[in-house]
Amino acid sequence: MHAIFLAFYRLFSELVLPRLIALTSAQQAHERVINLLAWLDGQTWLHPLLVWMHDLAFVERSLLVGGVKLRHPLILAAGFVKGDGFADEDAASQAVQRNIIPGWRSMPLLVGAVEFGSFTRYPRLGNSGVVLWRDAATHSTQNRVGLKNPGALAAAEFLAQHRRDLPPIFGINIAVSPGVTDPDQGCNEVLESLSTFLERGIRPSWFTLNLSCPNTHDDPGSHQTEDRARALCESVVALLDSYDIPLWVKISPALAAEQYRVLLSVFSETGVRAVIATNTLAAPAPDGTTAGLAGGRLHQAALEAVDLLTAEKAERGCVIDIIACGGVSDGTTYHDFANHGVKAMQYYSTFIYRGPLAAALIEQESRL
Repeated sequence: MHAIFLAFYRLFSELVLPRLIALTSAQQAHERVINLLAWLDGQTWLHPLLVWMHDLAFVERSLLVGGVKLRHPLILAAGFVKGDGFADEDAASQAVQRNIIPGWRSMPLLVGAVEFGSFTRYPRLGNSGVVLWRDAATHSTQNRVGLKNPGALAAAEFLAQHRRDLPPIFGINIAVSPGVTDPDQGCNEVLESLSTFLERGIRPSWFTLNLSCPNTHDDPGSHQTEDRARALCESVVALLDSYDIPLWVKISPALAAEQYRVLLSVFSETGVRAVIATNTLAAPAPDGTTAGLAGGRLHQAALEAVDLLTAEKAERGCVIDIIACGGVSDGTTYHDFANHGVKAMQYYSTFIYRGPLAAALIEQESRL
């Protein structure tokens, strides 16, 4: 039944989905999908159908990565289930009675493990105008959303209201606030963000510290120096240790080889359990701005980062897992990373081009 279901879904993804994608712009399609997810979250009568589709599509492949037992090797990356943007905390807090994080319930039921966020300490409206683009020929996406999110406080309050319905396996991604140049302030805001979730009884399977945000005007490299990364990781690990929640860290592509080596050493020494390589790549967007590139056009840069990190990990004997992220779209790109010893990967763009069960198709192809 599993093979038959995926065979029909594959036909849909190859014959129907591309035509549907071509009907609207990337931004219009994203807004419609988010509205659909907000609706699905509240339709409890449909949730058994989502679970049924997941169970038909996926074959359980339990694995331990970054201190977390996963049911499947593919995780929907942060950036999709992250919530609405708000101008300030008052506006965000007043809105928590409605669904401010569309997809929080429906996406994990359908695709499995999801990383929520990124969330910053304070709400962000994000960038205005057109902020999403597609390159169908390379299965790439590009965005300059600008860390739009409801802020950690409102996100934590909303999730606390629905704590009983949270998925058994999920992560929460916390980003350093853009524009914060004082290291102590940045560290304090990250700790405050984490504490807002923990104090409300939210216990994700892992937290990710996002040190790289290329779709904002902040310099994503400024948080990835040895001193700043060490101070952040030491403080966060110390906080999370008492809750037995592992810390993962997400970094940029296209860093210097020495910077990757230094960062891996910092992460290993401070008790970080996994490093996600990589976030999106800053590149010129169609409108002339700079935006984060993901999908096929990111794949080579992400693969080079994984190559450097895994080689350094082996040489130093570091006890830390590498989680790949960047252009995982089929069995071939899956094995590009798996051949470096990577056991788990995050995906985003392939969700756009191959639909909600893209991860199930990739896992099936990886077994061929």
